[in-house]
Amino acid sequence: MKYLIIYAHPEPTSLSGYLKDRGMAALQAAGHEVRVSDLYAMKWKAIADGDDFSERDAAAPLNYERASKEAYAQGTQASEVAEEQQKLLWADVVVLQFPIWWYGMPAILKGWVDRVYAYGFAYGLGVHGRSQWGRRFGEGLLEGKRAMVAMTVGGRMAHYGPRGVNGAMDDLLWPIHHGVLFYPGFTVLPPTVFYEVNRAAPEAVEEMARIYIDRLLTAPSTEPIAFRPQNGGDYDDVQVLKPQFDVPVGLSMHQRDPAFVSNTWLGVSGDYTPKHFAPTSRDK
Repeated sequence: MKYLIIYAHPEPTSLSGYLKDRGMAALQAAGHEVRVSDLYAMKWKAIADGDDFSERDAAAPLNYERASKEAYAQGTQASEVAEEQQKLLWADVVVLQFPIWWYGMPAILKGWVDRVYAYGFAYGLGVHGRSQWGRRFGEGLLEGKRAMVAMTVGGRMAHYGPRGVNGAMDDLLWPIHHGVLFYPGFTVLPPTVFYEVNRAAPEAVEEMARIYIDRLLTAPSTEPIAFRPQNGGDYDDVQVLKPQFDVPVGLSMHQRDPAFVSNTWLGVSGDYTPKHFAPTSRDK
């Protein structure tokens, strides 16, 4: 298998860096091909602006979407953007690895998405009319590839549970899971999330590395999050979930049963085994 790790952490000796290095070594030892886009080491330009388009009329107002479309179609994109697109097309499994900063991904990783996800590459594909509103949400150039978020968190797991003050982790990851990954066609795997990393003992770090390696190696066979494809019949001709699907209001309505729920007890009987890793929150 071909693995691409999009890595965003400014410190090479951090826990994130250690997990990335251990994961890469384990994949290679198992015979897989691995590429890493280390965005900080690459000094990735995070700002999406007119400098991305060498052929555009700099005197004209910038419409980034239109400029992106033209540059992609004409082969005049910035070289680093085109290179990252080729990596995505090459990979079978893509991993976004980053620390959560202010409820989202670091700006450098968001900037990678903004620039690499060009019109005609990650969006703007297919017929846009009535029930068929483009090849997106389960379709697109990246369809058939698998993707997973691997994230480190400073707070306790309980803070990101169903009643936690930070909000449920699955809701916080929704823009990445359903948007950045599912929108252009990826099959989205449950995330690998490590909590309270700033207080992790050495043995906990090694357990995290073991779990991360296992998640990477089993990515080709892991049961994905069952997001509803836009063009699979569940939505009407204005892309609204059809009324016959009697599901609770919320983001999970866009998953087919059984919905993926992590670290959650809903107050009813059932299996709510934690799906996030590892439970390092202190008892006291």
